[in-house]
Amino acid sequence: MARTLEGGCRVWRLKEGRPRTAEGLKAWNRAGRASGAKAISLRVLEFGPGRSPGLRNATADEVLYVLDGEATVYLDGRPCAVGPETGIYLHPGACLTVDNPGPRHLTLLSSRCPDPGDALLLTAPCTVPLGATSTPSRSPVVRLADRPNEATGDRSYQVLVDGSVGCHAVTQFVGTIPPGRAPDHFHHYEEVLCILDGRGRMWAGRSHSPIEPGSCIFLPRRQVHCVENAGPGPMRLLGVFYPAGSPAARVETYRSASSRRKAKPRK
Repeated sequence: MARTLEGGCRVWRLKEGRPRTAEGLKAWNRAGRASGAKAISLRVLEFGPGRSPGLRNATADEVLYVLDGEATVYLDGRPCAVGPETGIYLHPGACLTVDNPGPRHLTLLSSRCPDPGDALLLTAPCTVPLGATSTPSRSPVVRLADRPNEATGDRSYQVLVDGSVGCHAVTQFVGTIPPGRAPDHFHHYEEVLCILDGRGRMWAGRSHSPIEPGSCIFLPRRQVHCVENAGPGPMRLLGVFYPAGSPAARVETYRSASSRRKAKPRK
């Protein structure tokens, strides 16, 4: 069951609860308007072996991350082989079809902005480009190994999906956090996270929840929070935020002797 923290921050396990199912596809809705988000969403998509129906997103920008498995994905009919640590951008109106050779499932993390709701919009599989569809000038598929590592203090991050692949509304990144508790801070955007490696605690104000690989988190705009890495090695997480920007942009807070909080911008 989801854990609700201060200010509406929420923490879920990756696949807790009953998923929506359709033609070999399972979907677990984590964050979205139904859980208090204003615009961002997070859902877990699991594709079984075989060819999936087309999954279409009519009005939102959608970013996906391959959490587990390998498959061929068709983006508006154009094939691309994908595996773990791959980011994918779907522009509004694009169609995603998955051809999974099996036997393992393909698990994707999906974030749509603005959130169009919980419904699955399914169409016939699209594995051939439509005649009127132009070839994109930039590949919408990005591999983490090909992206530069950028440092911000004792942390680092790699941006996967942003304006460089044609997505100007949303930013998707993978961040690395060293052992210890980071300073409390907040952002001027909504954010969703999924823990990839490591264990610790998610703090929202004075409340907290344990987190581990697969933990999914929603952070409201301007909610004071921090991630505590309780392990001996680095913690890695996937982050998506809307509107787009830099993962290094945040406003730190600190406690004075009287326990009041003051804000300090940091880039």
